[in-house]
Amino acid sequence: QVQVVESGGGFVQAGGSLRLSCATSGDTGCITDMAWHRQAPGQERVFVAGINTRQDTRYSNSVKGRFTISMDNAKKTADLQMNNLKPEDTADYYCTTIIDYFRCPALLRDYWGRGTQVTVSS
Repeated sequence: QVQVVESGGGFVQAGGSLRLSCATSGDTGCITDMAWHRQAPGQERVFVAGINTRQDTRYSNSVKGRFTISMDNAKKTADLQMNNLKPEDTADYYCTTIIDYFRCPALLRDYWGRGTQVTVSS
């Protein structure tokens, strides 16, 4: 089992910055990737940013150039630095961990946190 907890959400004006953090516990040695998704009210949950243990990163087009994801391979934590925030960034943000199935076949493929809310005012 892997436990995932997000923190750092809050209220911010457009153009401001926030830094979200994701902490993990349990079988963290099985984690190969970490990612952030978000879900606005009435909308589908969408991918925002991802990173693997090689420090390869991937971003959605809507946040590229504004958000930066980072990962501590030892602690298995992931931060999302969000700059130049826009009202359309308002959403619940979720952290997820990807599990190496071949190393840890007893675990689920991924684990999710309960989310942290980000509100950006215009």
